[in-house]
Amino acid sequence: MNLSLKDKYAIICGSTQGIGLAIAQELALMGANCTLVARNEITLKEAVASLYCAENQQHRYLVADFSQSEQVKNTIHQHVEKYPVHILVNNTGGPPAGPIATADPATFMQYFEQHVVCNQILSQACIPSMKAAGYGRIINIISTSVKIPLNNLGVSNTIRGAVASWSKTLANEIGQFGITVNNILPGFTKTQRLFSLIDTIAAGKNTTATMVSDSMEAEVPAKRFGTAQEIANVAAFLATPAAAYVNGTNIPVDGGRTGSM
Repeated sequence: MNLSLKDKYAIICGSTQGIGLAIAQELALMGANCTLVARNEITLKEAVASLYCAENQQHRYLVADFSQSEQVKNTIHQHVEKYPVHILVNNTGGPPAGPIATADPATFMQYFEQHVVCNQILSQACIPSMKAAGYGRIINIISTSVKIPLNNLGVSNTIRGAVASWSKTLANEIGQFGITVNNILPGFTKTQRLFSLIDTIAAGKNTTATMVSDSMEAEVPAKRFGTAQEIANVAAFLATPAAAYVNGTNIPVDGGRTGSM
């Protein structure tokens, strides 16, 4: 099984912490040259410094704010003029929690831009390089809500579903060029976003974060939260030559929690 990413170039978004950083670190261990994308240059430099480079990889970073799609467009186009891209990991912070009935329409627009529009901009910039190489992997980090909507995540459910539909459509169009497009659907994963969500739920129910956390873990057949590394392991496999025939899929990594196949 060919799991080597030597001489491959990867762009990983939202990669200064959590799942994004774990993916970047794993791809680097497998030999990839990684370019990290986030809005904070200080944390980007720290993240790049943490990457494995014993195989003489050249790791880089790009400063981009996904709330400003034109900035993202300009930044990625400057990058692809200089470097090839074989792997693109789309990973962006999700919308705030709350019921859909009271959600501000402007919030839908804001997060549609950050997720769907920016994914489109990044993919359009990278696909020519992937086509030229006959090798491409577009991996989107979304949510299990694309299978079953999650309570109190109205805007997130909507936007994540849009990304999944966009992804499947793109997979159908560019699979013939040796480019795959797949979605990873993390379940409850130990990240800053999960802990923030737990605090929000606890405050709303006038209970403790520990009680909420214990209740959420009990919903998972594995009886625990996942780790960023466990998400990264699946992303890393999808990035390899071994996953060449995996295309257009939604892959839950959730300890079995999602109540559908």
